[in-house]
Order: sequence, then C-alpha cells, then structure tokens
Amino acid sequence: MAALTERKQVEEKDGVKISMPMVAADIIYAGAIVKVNAAGFIAPASAEAGAVSAGIAYETVDNSAGAAGDKSCKIIRKGTFLLSGAGFSQTDVGQSVYASDDQTISNAQGANEQEIGKVVVFVSATQVWVDLL
Repeated sequence: MAALTERKQVEEKDGVKISMPMVAADIIYAGAIVKVNAAGFIAPASAEAGAVSAGIAYETVDNSAGAAGDKSCKIIRKGTFLLSGAGFSQTDVGQSVYASDDQTISNAQGANEQEIGKVVVFVSATQVWVDLL
C-alpha cells in the first residue's frame, strides 16, 4: 500500500474501554485481570504460551455454556489499578509485574505468565498500584 498523499478519515473506538469476544466455556468476573489467548479471545489471566495481557474486566460475563466468540466482555485496557500479590517492596517501583492468575500479580515472571504493566506506587508487601501496558 502506498503512503498517504492526503487526509484520511479513520474509524476509532474508545481506547480505554473496549468489548472483545471471549473464550468458550468460561466466566470473566468484573475486576479480573484478563489476557488475549493464542486464538485471539479474551480469558481470565493464567499462564499460557502465546497469550498477552489485555487489561482488567469492566463487567462480569458468563459464557460457561457458550462457544468461543458467542459472548463479548468489556475490558479496561489502560489505567492505573491497585492490585494484589506478595513480596513487593519500594524497589519494585518502575519494575514490571506479571499475572499469576486473574487476581494475583508477581514481580517475578513465571513460565508463560503475561507482563501486565509496571509498578508506579508501592503500598505494602501485598499491594501495589500498577500502570497497565
């Protein structure tokens, strides 16, 4: 495709909240850390090869009886969130954190865990404010 030579109108969606199709046979709860799996559907965060961080679920959606893509879930893709884990210290500020599951983060990446953002404020050994990627 050639480079633009004049103004082009581009469709857009709100970059912060977006509805995405979700995996089959699962429930995403509001407030859950979510990922995009290797097949391109959002799911509760967990270690999975090829998955990437998607954000935080804005709503609860039950697709436990559905096929992949039957339902969509609105997620928050950007922002700063108070998240929980263990072993945090002031020196974690500015460092990456990883999703251990859909509600737990870690300052050390386990096998196939997705990086979700960076620590911006240390609160306690079990809570930090995280700026999403």
